Amino acid sequence: MDISDIAKLAGVSPSTVSKVINHKDEGISDQTRERVRRIVREYHYVPYSRSRAPKEWLIGVLFRSTISIDSTLDGILATAQAHGYATIVFSSDNDSDQERKNLAALRSAGVTGIIWEPVSMESLTLRDELVAQGVKLVTMGPYGGDRSFLLPYESAAYDITTELVGRGHERIACLVREGRRTTDFIRGFRKALFESGMAFDESLVYHESCETLLDKIGRRDITGVVCSHYHLARSLFSRLAALHYHTPEDYSLVSLRNDAGSSWSEDTDEAISTYTIRNAEFGRIACRSLVQKIENREEALSFAQMLALDNESSLGAPPSSGSKRVIVVGSINIDTRLEVASLPVSGATVSAHTSLEYLGGKGANQAIGVSRLGNPVTLVGNVGSDPFSDLVYRDLERWNVNAEGVYRSTGKETGRAFIFVSPAGESMITILSGANASLHADDIVSREAFFEGAKCCLVPSEVPMDAVVAACQLARRHGALTIVKPSACDRLPSELLPLVDILVPNELELATICPEGEDVEGRARTLRGRGAGTVIVTLGERGCYLCSEGLERHLSAPSMNPVDTTGAGDAFISALASCLLGNDDLVTAARKANYAAAYSITRFGVASSLIDRYSLDRAFQQGLAERE
Repeated sequence: MDISDIAKLAGVSPSTVSKVINHKDEGISDQTRERVRRIVREYHYVPYSRSRAPKEWLIGVLFRSTISIDSTLDGILATAQAHGYATIVFSSDNDSDQERKNLAALRSAGVTGIIWEPVSMESLTLRDELVAQGVKLVTMGPYGGDRSFLLPYESAAYDITTELVGRGHERIACLVREGRRTTDFIRGFRKALFESGMAFDESLVYHESCETLLDKIGRRDITGVVCSHYHLARSLFSRLAALHYHTPEDYSLVSLRNDAGSSWSEDTDEAISTYTIRNAEFGRIACRSLVQKIENREEALSFAQMLALDNESSLGAPPSSGSKRVIVVGSINIDTRLEVASLPVSGATVSAHTSLEYLGGKGANQAIGVSRLGNPVTLVGNVGSDPFSDLVYRDLERWNVNAEGVYRSTGKETGRAFIFVSPAGESMITILSGANASLHADDIVSREAFFEGAKCCLVPSEVPMDAVVAACQLARRHGALTIVKPSACDRLPSELLPLVDILVPNELELATICPEGEDVEGRARTLRGRGAGTVIVTLGERGCYLCSEGLERHLSAPSMNPVDTTGAGDAFISALASCLLGNDDLVTAARKANYAAAYSITRFGVASSLIDRYSLDRAFQQGLAERE
């Protein structure tokens, strides 16, 4: 862009332009003067005498639209600075005329290279002119030609839509924001639906968390949502939470997320399932490519990213109006996990090299496990009046567990558990009961309302035995299946066993509560003879032994490499209950429970290791296929 070009655009002579920009325009009309100045401003024209074009250490960046929450620019700027280049950044706002003006402005500024995201395919007609002027170019985006750098928005949208399709969703909405990724994202969404035999309709695409979308999710006309931007997903998540709709039991949600450079990327509570796009790395590679061109040492650079879920917190099967509610009565602890070289033995001192604190207790763990498998669940128990209780309530809300039945005990401390874990994944647990010890039969009776409508009651016996008996009595009164885990006790009262539909001890617990008999089978039969309906003994890597009316059977477990066995029993019971409520027969439910337990030991911690419904069904089907 030179003075002659400005003169043509303004419809005046070059000398008139010269007078205006050099403030020697006394004889020029106000109208002409303003027209010339406006064009000079729009095209960022700088007289040659005031510039040194080209500037060897100056590069331009031209995006087709704003990237206010995109870290691509962060990567470009960091790389440019590292190589000693200054940058000028423009946005064309998806306007071809503005794009032309921005390119002219960059040339006037004397840049030696431009990272350019064209507005449209027609924009490429400007490329030859720029190259002829000696400007080095790197293009990015869908309209940048054959060698354009591309962010994987289309494939990412395809993948996250497929995540929902694979979990059984057939009514999926697409929530997008107008911007750089919109067209590609919708294209990927449409492709995933088409390949899954589902029709695409423009009514499935939303640009905000509007009342129409909220209403369709509430009526389950929409069961899953894919989002192009994390802040859109977060907004939808928050609005639905205010209406008491939660993932994944009421709907599933999955979103793209930037890797860095925005406040949204700093939100790390992992409540929403995401695919992280490495925008900053993309920007770094694009800038490195331009620098190599400028410095005549061009190498073939490309950007490729394998996408994977960061977490599955908000993903599940489509909600079922018939999901059966579960009540869990049991212990609630704050667990302290200590990784040790070997488990403690009498007279020895061991040192822990890592420690973690998180929500635990068999009551809380089983409630979270049931919730992860898609059943509504209410937890009944006690916590202290200390700061740990706040953590308990926050975590239960995070895992979508109804905590209305969890009461604070004045003057008590929240229960604690100290879990020693060896490198082999074996564990040893020491418990400080705290407020759990204050949960008695009267407390259970006073909370009878929570038993109404429940189809199953889980009762791990880390709370006083009179509370265990009362819970089973109320469950029977309300027609709920009772499943009891006899943990942290040395005997079971005679009045309890007739109230238990399924008793689930491990091998050590079985020997403790029933020392009579020489083996697992004999002890299980003895407990059934005392009134228990079914006894399922968990046997670790050997699976489980099932003893019921007319049925005695060993069920093997899938082979896994354990890293932490702490929550295997809770995972087993949660899956057993959910599968039975889903109309699986006892053997099938126990087999699936074996898979849930095996899955849990391959991950650290308890709550985070509990399996979701989709993963459980997929693992079980794969296991059946392998056996065949």
